[in-house]
Amino acid sequence: MLQGQRRQTWKRKAAALTIAAALIASPVGQVSALDAPITSGTSYVILYLNNQEAFLNGEQVTLDSPATVKNGRTYVPVKFLGDAFGMKVEWQESTRTIVMETPSHEILLDTVNKFAWVNGIQFPFDDVAMLKNGRLLIKLTWLSDYMGATYTYNHELRRVDVLYVNKPEGNYDPDQNNSKPVAKFAFGKPTYRIGEPVKYINLSYDPDAEGVRMEWEGNEEVFFKAGTYPVTLTVTDQKGNKSKSYTRHLVIEDEIYMNEVEYPIYTKPIGGYIATDWKTLYAHYFNLPDLAKTVTEDKSRTLLLSDSPETFTETGILYQDVMNGKGRLYADHLNGTGSKVGFAIMATNKTDKPVKILTTNKGEVFPSIYAHLIGSEAMVDFLAYDAKTETMTIPPGETFVYKQFPDFYPGQGVNLMYDVETDGEVQFTFATADTVSKNMLDMTKLPFTGHIRGTFQIAGFDWKVDLSANGLKKPTKLVIGDGKIDPFQMGYDPQRGEEATLWGNYGTVYRIHSDKPQKMAIMILAKGGPFKGPFKINGELVKVPASGVLTAFDGMIMLHKTTGKEDSLDIEFSPPAGSAFPINLIFYPLDDRAL
Repeated sequence: MLQGQRRQTWKRKAAALTIAAALIASPVGQVSALDAPITSGTSYVILYLNNQEAFLNGEQVTLDSPATVKNGRTYVPVKFLGDAFGMKVEWQESTRTIVMETPSHEILLDTVNKFAWVNGIQFPFDDVAMLKNGRLLIKLTWLSDYMGATYTYNHELRRVDVLYVNKPEGNYDPDQNNSKPVAKFAFGKPTYRIGEPVKYINLSYDPDAEGVRMEWEGNEEVFFKAGTYPVTLTVTDQKGNKSKSYTRHLVIEDEIYMNEVEYPIYTKPIGGYIATDWKTLYAHYFNLPDLAKTVTEDKSRTLLLSDSPETFTETGILYQDVMNGKGRLYADHLNGTGSKVGFAIMATNKTDKPVKILTTNKGEVFPSIYAHLIGSEAMVDFLAYDAKTETMTIPPGETFVYKQFPDFYPGQGVNLMYDVETDGEVQFTFATADTVSKNMLDMTKLPFTGHIRGTFQIAGFDWKVDLSANGLKKPTKLVIGDGKIDPFQMGYDPQRGEEATLWGNYGTVYRIHSDKPQKMAIMILAKGGPFKGPFKINGELVKVPASGVLTAFDGMIMLHKTTGKEDSLDIEFSPPAGSAFPINLIFYPLDDRAL
């Protein structure tokens, strides 16, 4: 047995040497098996009769069944040639038939009944094909007749040279007088790293210049696992003609550029969502160190805040107290009476001299049923600082309507905040009634129901922080409205004669300042619950979110990004009515990977 195997090995080596010698002896001008394909769509095959050694595009291969001669006809291996030419050759076990598909013919070979059909025309099986050792061979002339290949046969070398040019299928349909579009794209570079944004360059076109609609598969903007990924593009023109799908394989190297936490922070634009879950929040954001701050309380104004009963079910006086000098009027109420009512702020001169009221800023919104909307829009109005100065002079002992709002319909609410200055003592009354008039002063004072109501000597907070390269070395958080790190202010409610707590520090303005901030991302995390409100950053208003509300379940929002070249960073914020607290501002230093 061993000697027989050695003899076979020797015979194969001898055959290979014979083939090599024949190649060397090929006439000048004849195509060599070692030459590269003529075009990228060209296949060049060399077969030797009764020899399993062959060449495909210059590479030596071993055939399952070699070319052979039977009854004076030459037969060649169809499966090998079909694969080389990109044509379908498929064995169907259930019917014991062989299906071939070429660019111009559909062929069925029935091995049981010994018939062949070419485009529906029947031929005797033995006239066109043969089976040898379970392998199908077809008549040599089929190469040109049905497969579109050209061939030459060298009797001396007993060699068949086959040349096949894979002619692309045309995409023009004369019946529609329209061409199919062509899908094509490229990657920005040959390989990408883990966490590196992938650039896809669309090279698709439509021969009729109609424009195309793209359908991608697998075109992720980034990959976080090394490997090779298929990406496919299909395009459709305006007439509904669809291209062939175009696929390329993207290689992701086993080298980390950014991890999954860093990537959205570096790449999300201002206003963009950064999706999170509780595992990510607890692992990376909830327990960040607190940013050190120097706090200065602005007590230049007296804040009168009316928010209880927040939803009133009967008309009456909501809140009432006096003010002299700089002050702020704040109210947030919802009509729960079931009928249309009026709402107003009354101003009563409690002195024996005329008193002037100067309004320097305002935040107001039309009545709405959406609590988060009215709270956010009122603060947008206030932080815009575009109110015209208004002056009102009240004679001694008189009562004027300081502000009257459009009628509240059932379920509607309103939020307001006014900065005022008086040159004498004025009593301000927040009241609701069927009709707005001085008679509102005689109405019943409505009871406190657990929200916020009182007078507080506070206008806001100035927080100085160090966000320079020396001060911000790692991600940190700045907590607003938790009542601990950011304590709530205390005041007094004269209507119930008790101390009052300014939960959430509503009605105040936070001013956060840093000199020479480094390059960083600033994100907002709504830790306490639903949030909707504006920030003013270096003079520009940013609404958070642009639509809807934000919760920790939704993720974080990219609030701002600095370049590292600004002289300062200034953030202004006033807690919007309807929003829950606390919120966290997260400051994340960025390196040169940031665009």
